[in-house]
Amino acid sequence: MAQEQQYNNHLRFYPLHHFFIAPLSLLILVSSIYFAVQNNGSIWASILAVLFGIFVVALPLLMRIYALKNQDRTIRLEIRQRYFELTGQRFMEKEKHLHKGQLIALRFASDDELTLLIDKAIDEQLSSKKIKQSIKNWQPDYWRV
Repeated sequence: MAQEQQYNNHLRFYPLHHFFIAPLSLLILVSSIYFAVQNNGSIWASILAVLFGIFVVALPLLMRIYALKNQDRTIRLEIRQRYFELTGQRFMEKEKHLHKGQLIALRFASDDELTLLIDKAIDEQLSSKKIKQSIKNWQPDYWRV
């Protein structure tokens, strides 16, 4: 079994994306720009080569952004639900004072410390890093992309 997730090891890399697709797409972009600069032929071939390189870089980035945005929405709903279950109150008023990074960081907090940490994050405008470092009972998230 993998090491238990904590603040110091919660960042994750997806090898296929981070170490293969992203570098390869950047290599294709650089190659297409090099081709466009070295090409003594058609200006249209140069333009198409650069556009292709941009497309190859943009596609995996967009796919990753879409997945992360969807997860961010799910995390926001999870925090709303947990807050309601813990307090019996809606989270909307407090949510207005938190930015997305703070909400995402709060997902690691246990139920025992979530409401206090929300108030502390609002009162002290804690960064997401400070929120994560303040968590005493870390709740791992192994499903995040």
